[in-house]
Order: sequence, then structure tokens, then C-alpha cells
Amino acid sequence: MFKLFCLLIVATSAVLAIEYPLGHGLPYHAPAAIIKPALIKTVEVEAPAHYDFSYSVHDEHTGDIKSQTESRKGDQVHGQYTLVDADGLLRTVDYTSDAHNGFNAIVRREPLGHKVVKAIAPVAKVLPLAHYH
Repeated sequence: MFKLFCLLIVATSAVLAIEYPLGHGLPYHAPAAIIKPALIKTVEVEAPAHYDFSYSVHDEHTGDIKSQTESRKGDQVHGQYTLVDADGLLRTVDYTSDAHNGFNAIVRREPLGHKVVKAIAPVAKVLPLAHYH
């Protein structure tokens, strides 16, 4: 029995002699550097805006008569639109806009001699609905 006891003590001391890292003796490594891609700012060079635009409508049946033209060169806009008002007058608006003067408009109204379309009078009166109880 004594021999068995001595064998257990020797075996236990041999096991305890092996060094196991328990977290206190671990080597320290600096955190890895996080490398992000460089931000690239794209700058697009824009040329000054330039366009010419126009349209027109001429519908005698509905009385829808109008037109518009506009042109832009850089920051300067010039345009005109016309329409026939409900009272039969032609309204013409000439306008300009730029960074220095802002928006400016000149409005003219001229008679056309067009027949003004009036609202149609009702033919019969609508009677109220009878209520039955």
C-alpha cells in the first residue's frame, strides 16, 4: 500500500510539474491595425448649361391655345409663353433670369377677337330625391 501511495505522489507531482498556460502568462500581442481604403472624392467638372426648348398647342375645339419657348446659355435664361385666357385675351409673358438680376417678367394682354366659350346653362333643374319613411 505504501508503494502505491508513493507512486501516486510521484505521478501527481509529475503532472503538476508541466506548465499549463492559464491566461496569466500568455504573451501579449498588439491589436492588428485596421487598414481602410482611402476615400477618393470625385469632382466632375460641369460645363455651363445650354439648351433651347419650345412647344405649342392649338386646339380650337377645347380652346386650349398656348405656346412656350425658352433658351439657356450658362446662368442666363430667356423665354416667352403665350396663352388665351378665359376672357378671350392673349396673354404673353416675356421673361429673363440670371444670377445678377434674378427673375424678371413682362406681361402683355391683347384682344384676339376669339369667341369666348361660356359655361353651358343647365337644361332642367334636378329635383330632390323623395324620402319615404
